[in-house]
Amino acid sequence: MDESRGTGAAGGARRTGPALPTLLLVLTVVTGLVEAVSLLALGPVFTAMQTGNVLFLAFGTARAGELPALPSAVSLVSFVVGVACGARMELTEEVRGRRWFVYGLAVEAGLILLAAGLGWGLAPHYGSPTHRHLIVTAVLSLAMGMRTLTIMRSKVPGVPTTLVTRSMTAFLGGSTLGPGDAAYGSATWVRRGLSIVAMFLGGLCGALLVGAGWTVGWLLLPPAVIVVAVGLTAYLGHVALHTRPPSAPGRERPG
Repeated sequence: MDESRGTGAAGGARRTGPALPTLLLVLTVVTGLVEAVSLLALGPVFTAMQTGNVLFLAFGTARAGELPALPSAVSLVSFVVGVACGARMELTEEVRGRRWFVYGLAVEAGLILLAAGLGWGLAPHYGSPTHRHLIVTAVLSLAMGMRTLTIMRSKVPGVPTTLVTRSMTAFLGGSTLGPGDAAYGSATWVRRGLSIVAMFLGGLCGALLVGAGWTVGWLLLPPAVIVVAVGLTAYLGHVALHTRPPSAPGRERPG
């Protein structure tokens, strides 16, 4: 199916589902859930917010703060592989006229489900993770690498889904930055505020589930189900996307 017809792009197709920013906010909640699991039950390690892993790796290499370097290194490498594979896969799907956004979410959900299966019955463990914890971390980082690439290609300002620092800065400074997509009261400004709340809620729910004694497998089932639901909603709701064609990287067209 042609992406431009199936996603309600500029060709005039009717968009019947929720707006893409709404779906991305839901995915931001998923990031909070996944990071709670990775940091509190598998790590300390991040799977989406790689800035933290770079610092953890530096601290672990210096043997400071009793932070192991291996989990962060595993996550960083897996994340890079996820981005590279996601770029190749989504470009191939777009060239074939398929819904690359939905396809990317389907693969992400599959990877999270795989991580849940690998972590089935695995007890949360903070500090000096076992080989099994590291394997689950690697699979989750693959998924988050693909997600980050997918969101970058969707080009929706204000909802990066895997980080909040820039969103928080633009949100707090929006009332003084003047005209533009970061200005107070603009749609992008509101999205940034909601993305901060979404990340907090995801992290809070994940932390509560970890505290309730859920095993790693059960902890990863909710985010996998949510990603599947978002993918199905995007597929059935004809969500509009905007990407750059591979032949003209400097210009944008509806995808």
